[in-house]
Parts: sequence; C-alpha cells; structure tokens
Amino acid sequence: MDYLNFYDIIAISKQKERMRSLISFVVVEDDPKTQETIKDVLRRVVISKNNTINVKYFTKYSKDLKKIIDDNSCRKVYIMDIELETKTSGIEIAKMIREKDWESEIIFITSHDKMFETVYRSVYQVFNFIEKFYNMERRLEKDIELIFKKNFDNKMFCVSNRNIDLQIYYRAITYISRDKEERKVLIHTDSNIFKLNMNLNDVMTLLDERFIQTHRSCITNRQRVHEWNWPKNYFILDNGEKVEYLSKKYKKEVEK
Repeated sequence: MDYLNFYDIIAISKQKERMRSLISFVVVEDDPKTQETIKDVLRRVVISKNNTINVKYFTKYSKDLKKIIDDNSCRKVYIMDIELETKTSGIEIAKMIREKDWESEIIFITSHDKMFETVYRSVYQVFNFIEKFYNMERRLEKDIELIFKKNFDNKMFCVSNRNIDLQIYYRAITYISRDKEERKVLIHTDSNIFKLNMNLNDVMTLLDERFIQTHRSCITNRQRVHEWNWPKNYFILDNGEKVEYLSKKYKKEVEK
C-alpha cells in the first residue's frame, strides 16, 4: 500500500498530453528473426506518427509477464506468437489476459494459417490474426496504425509538487474517500491507496463526468460500480469490494 503526501498541488496539463500519446506494447515471440521484424515495424510507426511507446519483449510466459498482465492501470497492445517453445502457448496467455483485461488489444502472429479458427473460438475479442509468411510486416504496421487512431481512454488524474508527480488513469480509480482523522484524501485503486493533502472539492475539479459524489466523504467512479444497495447504504465495485459510502442524499444525482 502506497502513501504519498502532497503540498501545493496543481494539475499538470502537459503531463496529461504526454500520457495520451503513450501506448504500451508487449511482444511475446521466441523466434529472434520475427522479434527483430516486429521491432523494425514498431520503430517505423513511432517515427512516422511521432508517438511515444513503451515496449516489453518476452520469449515465454514468466513472472514479469504475469505482472504486466495483472496491471490494469494502463491499456496495452499484445503481439504474440501462438506456438511458443514452452508449455504455455500464446492462446493460453491470451486467455489469462482476457480474465483480467477486456480492453487491451491482442494481435496473434503464427506460421500456421490453420490456427485461425482455433484462435477465434478460444479467445474473446482478438484484434487480428497475421500469418508470418503473408505480408506480415505490412499487415502488422497497418494494424498498429489503426490502434493508434482508436480513441483510448487515457484520461488521467494528475497532481504534482516539487518532489513527486502522480498520474493515475481515471479508469483505475475505484473511489476517493476522506480520512477524517488525518484530514487527507485517499485515492483508491484495485491495488493501491494514495494519500493526498487535498479536500474532496478540490479533487472533484480534477476529475471527469464519470465521477460522482455518493457520500459527503466519498467520490465514486460510477463506471466501476457493479451494484448500488440504497437500503443498506453501500455499493459493490466490479472487483467485488464492498464500500459503505452511500448516502440517500445523493441518490437523485447518482441515478441521473
């Protein structure tokens, strides 16, 4: 659990613009020649589109790859070979991804065109299936360009002081509560809590329309709520967490 204390907090619009252009790519390919080809394609797209990207390369399923899959704070593009020289295939990795993440894109690359039907029956929402022997570079480059054009939800909550900058994707924030004893605001995500020297009114000015007040001590991301229980004054998030910050005073606003 992370605790951060901030003073003289301001919104940094330049940071927001920089993060909007950031896309993370995850390449899982055990053939060195094919991996180098993918690198060349990514370089060309970055140069031509003047974008900023993060790229991680893997040859097999690993603990580090699992950490990336489990991290839902950013959207990713997975470029994966179907048949890897290990027990865990690209299809199995894709299933793990879809158990936690339905937003990131998955592009399969393979030497076997007969795998097409197996892929689409096994994995939900595949962006494309590319055969290595059929215009792979041109087709992959076209796919990546299309992905860059898509409207990614990269809006962020950004605050800064002289020592630390904090950027959290809006979609990663579940709710924001007020700690009465310390008089601080707690930004809750699926895996962390960030503590700030702010009040809820100031925080609200840095958020978008998906956030609503559900209690005098709580702002909630309505897109992350699975169930509202007004009689018992709590709501349940899409990750299963029960939050007892629901007041009937705000019911009309919530149900708009």
